[in-house]
Amino acid sequence: MAGSTYKIIELVGTSDESWEEAARTAIETAGKTLKELRIAEVTKLDVTVENGTIKNYRARLNVSFKVIA
Repeated sequence: MAGSTYKIIELVGTSDESWEEAARTAIETAGKTLKELRIAEVTKLDVTVENGTIKNYRARLNVSFKVIA
């Protein structure tokens, strides 16, 4: 049985609404050009702040996809 190879990349998604939406944005955008997406691991959550209020939510993800020869 042959094994598989996967590549891992880092993505950052943003949202005005939530971290969940930021992660969803990153995955859905990457999925338009990358095929065989497998696993997404949220590695960091943060926000941008302006005038003492949250402006944007940001989710940093490590995403793996299958390398097809």
